[in-house]
Amino acid sequence: MSSLHLIKLCVGVSDVDWLERRAANGKPLVVHTRMTPKRAQEVEEGGSLYWVIKGTVACRQPIREIVTRGEGKASRCEILLEPQVIRTAPLGRRPFQGWRYLQGKDAPADLTQAGVTDLPENLVRELRDLGAW
Repeated sequence: MSSLHLIKLCVGVSDVDWLERRAANGKPLVVHTRMTPKRAQEVEEGGSLYWVIKGTVACRQPIREIVTRGEGKASRCEILLEPQVIRTAPLGRRPFQGWRYLQGKDAPADLTQAGVTDLPENLVRELRDLGAW
């Protein structure tokens, strides 16, 4: 059975390096959202949050836990991410609001699985734009 993931825009971030620097402190990253995923339990069972940076799915972070804080209209969701950033094969994605579900079969492969590691982000973006990826 394939995992269920979330995908979200990484607004105001120019590259994966920023996320990697933030994760380097070893503490889980907390992402605040308004709505709690109805399928949170499925996502917590091996899912990741895939980050869209400048129109491209560029990396993912494994999801540790999804917690709802408060009740009613004051409720908010916190998505706790592992302090590990895993670069993925680039996948173009149009802007959207909030988060979306991403089926495992539709998720881009990790760069290590694709046989590629440590390519500069600008080269990855150029390869994708040229249709070579």
